[in-house]
Amino acid sequence: MSLYCIGDVQGCDAPLGRLLDKIDFSPSRDTLVVLGDLVNRGPDSAAVLRRLQGYGASARSLLGNHDLHLLGVAHGVRKGGRKDTVADLLAAPDSEAMLEWLRHQHMALHMQVGDGDLLMVHAGVLPQWTVGETLALASEVESVLRGPALGDFLHEMYGNTPDHWDDALTGHARLRVIVNALTRLRFCTADGVMEFESKDGAIPAPEGYLPWFDVPGRKTAAATVAFGHWSTLGWLSRPDLLSTDTGCVWGGCLSAVRIGATLDVDARELIQVKCEQAQKPGKGA
Repeated sequence: MSLYCIGDVQGCDAPLGRLLDKIDFSPSRDTLVVLGDLVNRGPDSAAVLRRLQGYGASARSLLGNHDLHLLGVAHGVRKGGRKDTVADLLAAPDSEAMLEWLRHQHMALHMQVGDGDLLMVHAGVLPQWTVGETLALASEVESVLRGPALGDFLHEMYGNTPDHWDDALTGHARLRVIVNALTRLRFCTADGVMEFESKDGAIPAPEGYLPWFDVPGRKTAAATVAFGHWSTLGWLSRPDLLSTDTGCVWGGCLSAVRIGATLDVDARELIQVKCEQAQKPGKGA
């Protein structure tokens, strides 16, 4: 029995199939956690969702910014972008079933591995949040995504403000900060003010900002946080971090990390397959 974390698939079903063959994935034996951005920009988002649906409880998925964007487009909240590749999914006869499955996926997940905490998110965690607080806040968003107020929420989900966490936040402003941190965060200040324009690697950081995982005193530092989202950061394995987006859709690799009996770095195994380039990197990569 093995646990695998897989980075951003973004509609690249053929590489996903090759990767699962390479790790000899068995739904009756193993568990997958796909760390968000299941869809969009790659050639076959529908096949990715159908594949993961078919694995049942053996595949658990996080929601990334592209997955939420798909829900927004499906509900008429957003227009499809120039680089979007989800039209076939939306026109498919099983589109409703795929979207229903998608909105029941997770904003954050936690597993106990040996004596350590494995926290899984798509993008990042604000420095003020503990593991428990992150999971509780993620649950607030999940409840709305799965409930009757989904359409209203999607209309109010977009925007860069508020740009920092405050326990007193309520309503859509509160949910927007949670969504932005979990699905869009790369850089923030030492006080947790988020920055959303920079999409380059961690060095150099924008003036006055740090990669979210290097903020001194971050309350999740004792856990291992596995995330994707940041293709220009690429593979990074530290005791407290697993960065897994290795740019499959841009012609890089699709990566899986086999988690061992502990969260020690030397207990992890990186498995990769080369991907066909579906799009050229550019602004917004």
